Amino acid sequence: MSLDVSPALLEQAERGEVDEAAFVDCVRTSLPYAWGMISSLVDRLKADGGDFADNQTPPPNEQARGQLLRALASDAIRGSLERYFGVRLAFQNCHRVAVFPLDPAVDQRLARFTSVRGQLLNQSPELRDC
Repeated sequence: MSLDVSPALLEQAERGEVDEAAFVDCVRTSLPYAWGMISSLVDRLKADGGDFADNQTPPPNEQARGQLLRALASDAIRGSLERYFGVRLAFQNCHRVAVFPLDPAVDQRLARFTSVRGQLLNQSPELRDC
């Protein structure tokens, strides 16, 4: 299972609309490694400025790697995280997460990061089985 969903949150979903803040809290508690990674990148982007902040260190274990994959592969989770943190998220390989500000001035940099060329240039033999 991807998220540890409380009975109350599940009831909300069964009734219709879900409180996004409650969903974000579910993500925070269910995927702590992914949450910590993204929040630390957001903090770094705010402190350092620039076009983006990214992580290039592989996760410490498969559980952490799985959390990143679940958080960034799910449109609902990814979208909620982007809205919560006020950033755009990008993802390469099994660990390279990047946060970009919601600023059209960095659109070209985001496009380069998420391009086929960017993906190919981020390859290495160590990451082949990640």
